[in-house]
Amino acid sequence: MYAVVETGGKQYRVAPQDVIDVEKIEGQPGDEVELDKVLMVARDEGVEVGSPYLENARVKAVIEKHGKGRKITVFKYKNKSKQSRRTQGHRQHFTRLRIADIEA
Repeated sequence: MYAVVETGGKQYRVAPQDVIDVEKIEGQPGDEVELDKVLMVARDEGVEVGSPYLENARVKAVIEKHGKGRKITVFKYKNKSKQSRRTQGHRQHFTRLRIADIEA
């Protein structure tokens, strides 16, 4: 059994006991969160697809930790102009979730 959920503007394929990194979600490590934007659920009997979301479908997950992703470098440059070079770094915040259960 697996499901496709949407959180933080991105879609993730999850199954029970999977660990995923998503955009930062408020809460403390050990808290249980419910992802209710479920787009699809696949079981042995068949597949259910929502339009756009399935009603009465939930994915329960537990927050494992919060952190920052790896550093990326943003470099902007315009040709033939000495004043238009800019370097900047960024580290995106994330929340690591462990999928506990899929309710359909």
